[in-house]
Amino acid sequence: MADVTRERAAAPRQISYRDAVAEGIAREMRRDPSVVCLGEDIGAAGGVFKTTVGLHKEFGPERVWDTPISEQAIVGAAMGAAMTGMRPVAEIMFSDFLACCWDYLANEIPKVRYMTGGQVTVPLVVRTANGGGLGFGAQHSQATENWALTVPGLKIAAPSTPADVIGMMAAAIRSDDPVVFFEHKGLLASKGPPPPPDHVVELGRAAVVREGADVTLVALASMVPVALTAAERLAEEGIGVEVVDLRTLVPLDMATVLASLGRTSRLVTVEENPYQGGWGATVVSVVADEGFGLLDAPVRRLAGECVPLPFADALEEQVIPTVDKVVAAVRGLAAY
Repeated sequence: MADVTRERAAAPRQISYRDAVAEGIAREMRRDPSVVCLGEDIGAAGGVFKTTVGLHKEFGPERVWDTPISEQAIVGAAMGAAMTGMRPVAEIMFSDFLACCWDYLANEIPKVRYMTGGQVTVPLVVRTANGGGLGFGAQHSQATENWALTVPGLKIAAPSTPADVIGMMAAAIRSDDPVVFFEHKGLLASKGPPPPPDHVVELGRAAVVREGADVTLVALASMVPVALTAAERLAEEGIGVEVVDLRTLVPLDMATVLASLGRTSRLVTVEENPYQGGWGATVVSVVADEGFGLLDAPVRRLAGECVPLPFADALEEQVIPTVDKVVAAVRGLAAY
């Protein structure tokens, strides 16, 4: 029994991605009294995905607001609050439901600062549970970063680790521009070391999370652990894969991607968004414009299929990129 206790004491502390969401918000609410939260069941219930547990107890109903089931009401109220001095963090339960408040998110919020000549800012964060892999069906499983990517004026964050959740949440809440913050449902149970106090990850700074000399593999959110697992498998075949976690799509850190490409000369992008209109196309187009001379092989894009997400697990696996698909794509490119 004593040995077990010592082992537990020696093990490094871990925090789940799910708990990191609440911790990241709480840190900013403690730091800045203008930060408030609003959304469906985020109060005493702690959120449908349990990502706001403890906030209502610590900060009370004055700063953690349960709302009606109306995405328009949530985002509209957040917009008004942001324009009048608050820093609201609004939750849209599933990213698919961003379509229900799209007028605010696409036509109003991102244009206020521009249309007022900078006199009015809208410093808000719209948090949302994103992505598939859990068998939630076609209307609750989409990866929708590419929707927001089409709207000038929005920043787009999609962390892959608990530490990045906390650090990027801090940067998002402090931003004077609106941020859409995608929390991947498939990562909620994953764990990692907690970051230190005052941890901030600058939006627009990608991370090289694994070094390699043969192929650059660019990923985002849930595709980062997929890419890392594929890289480990390929290393056994003597293929060195450098994995770049984009972290954010706006701002987009192409400098890190191009620097990696300069070391490897081969590029694969892997994303959960559908191939048609996915963010990988933007990355590849910039490489074609600014880094074509770095390439020794064609670029490969691996993305979700352009179909509604199936409910059945076996069918969903056919739609979303998997480790096996990534391994096959990289292996083929390395042999080009």
